[in-house]
Amino acid sequence: MTKPRPSAIALACIPNGTVMSLGWAKDASPPRSVAGMSTSDWPVETVVEELDYPWDIEASGERIFVTEAAGNIVVVQDGQMRRYPLQTSIGISREGGGGLLGIALAKHFETSGVAYFYHTYRTDGGLLNKVIEASFDGNSWRETRTLLEQIPGHRLYNGGRLAIGPDGNLYVTTGWIEDGDLPQDRESLAGKVLRITPQGKVPADNPFPGSYVYSFGHRNPQGLAWDRDGKMFAAEHGQSAHDEINHIRPGLNFGWPLIDGDEQLEGMETAYLHSGSDTWAPSGIAFRGSELLVATLVGRGIYVLDAQARDLKPIYASGDRFRDVLSLGEDLYAITTNRSPRGEGPSDDHLIKLSPKL
Repeated sequence: MTKPRPSAIALACIPNGTVMSLGWAKDASPPRSVAGMSTSDWPVETVVEELDYPWDIEASGERIFVTEAAGNIVVVQDGQMRRYPLQTSIGISREGGGGLLGIALAKHFETSGVAYFYHTYRTDGGLLNKVIEASFDGNSWRETRTLLEQIPGHRLYNGGRLAIGPDGNLYVTTGWIEDGDLPQDRESLAGKVLRITPQGKVPADNPFPGSYVYSFGHRNPQGLAWDRDGKMFAAEHGQSAHDEINHIRPGLNFGWPLIDGDEQLEGMETAYLHSGSDTWAPSGIAFRGSELLVATLVGRGIYVLDAQARDLKPIYASGDRFRDVLSLGEDLYAITTNRSPRGEGPSDDHLIKLSPKL
C-alpha cells in the first residue's frame, strides 16, 4: 500500500513490509490524476463506523492505523477493526480539539512496532502537548519515551500533525494558543513547525542553532506533506477565513499574526495560496503523485490543489467534515470528525474508501 507521506509524505511498502519514504516509486506508474473529478466519480465504501473524533491516518502493510482523540489507536485490517488504548506516562487530556492527535510510523514499523504520537496533557499550569515514542506488540500500545514536552496547549489551537520527512527527521506542527506574541517568538514552541530527530534531539542543521524551530509565524497548521522533489507544504487554519497552504522552508517567518492572506511585510512570507473570504479549515494533506490533496473541515470535502490557478478545487463532498486523507494505490481513504472542537460529547465518525470509476 502507498500513502503519499510518512505521516504526511508518501509512504510505500516494499515486499518485505518495510515502510519507506518514497513519495511513489520512481519506476512505478503514478496514480490517475484526480483533477477535474467530482463526487459522482467516486463510488464510496464505508470501511469503519462509530469512530470517536478520529484525527490521523497511517498505513503499513495491510493495516490502516487511525488515532482517536480520546486516546485510542484503531487498527483496521481486512475490513475489521480493533481499538487499543495508548498507554502513556501522563494521561491524555481529551479537551475540545486536544487529545491524541498525530501519528507517524517509524521507517521499519513492520519489524519494530515503533511509532510516534502527539498528545495533549494537563498540568497545574494548564494544557500542554508532547511528542512521544510508543511501541505496538500486536496486543497493546505503550509509550517507550518522551521526545519533546511542554509544547503550549489550548482547547482549540494545538496543531498536532506529525510527519517523517525525506531526511528521516520528525516534523511537528504546533498552534498559537491565542497568544499573538508566541508565533513570532523563536524561544517559544507555539505557532511553529518543529524539526526533531527520532531520538528527540535538535538536528545539527536546524536553521536556529540549538532550537527545534524549523519555521515560525504560524497560526494553527494541521497538515504536512512533501512533493516528489522534496518540497514541503503545510495547511493552516486562518483567523477569519484566509486559510493557507504554504511552501515551508527552513528558518522562514510565515507572518502570523502580523500578516495573512496576500499581505506583505519585510522578512515575512506571503501565503503560497489562501482561501480569501471563504473558509476551508484545511487539515490533513497528502500528495497523490504530483497532486496535493487536502481534507477540509468547514469545506466539507476533499480538494486538490490547482497549482496553475493557485486554488483548491473540490473532488469529493458528502456533507461530512474531513480531517485527513491518504492515497493507497488508486484509492483514497478519508476520516471524518463531524463534531466541532467547540462542541461536547462523542463524535460519531467513519473511515471511508473512495475508488475512482474505471
